[in-house]
Amino acid sequence: MSTLFAPPGTEWTSVSPRLTSARRVALVLGLTPLAAGLALLVVLAPFLPRWVYAVALGAVVAFLVFWWFWIAVLVRRWRYAERDEDLYVRNGALFRTLVAVPYGRMQYVDVSSGPVDRHFGIATISLHTAAPGTSAVIPGLPADEAARLRDRLTELGGAQGSGL
Repeated sequence: MSTLFAPPGTEWTSVSPRLTSARRVALVLGLTPLAAGLALLVVLAPFLPRWVYAVALGAVVAFLVFWWFWIAVLVRRWRYAERDEDLYVRNGALFRTLVAVPYGRMQYVDVSSGPVDRHFGIATISLHTAAPGTSAVIPGLPADEAARLRDRLTELGGAQGSGL
């Protein structure tokens, strides 16, 4: 990997692998209404040729299989690095992103965790600045790490932003 997305001397921290399971559960939960609708269509519209149902089912299965494996790839690509003056967040497989958020520019830090995330014991940290382009999100943090990072970022943001 080039230094464009991995600056030398930067120690990266991975997100929790439990994020893969959480995203897969969310995928299955999201596809369940589609599958139920397809089953209902088979019952209520039996006049359609069987191949129409087979194609629709095949498309749903192909979508599920693709995203099942792609989620694991994307989760392995999430990394963050706490540095002296800023926080780096990088992600992406095909389209890579590296966001550097200076601690002094942070306005506030959000922690969120939906029902699936809470089941897996993970949370998401969102960093907000005045410029939307420099905001960053770190999903899949273990709950204790999310609390530690929230407190540290809030402290550093307040200390470094006080001179503005």
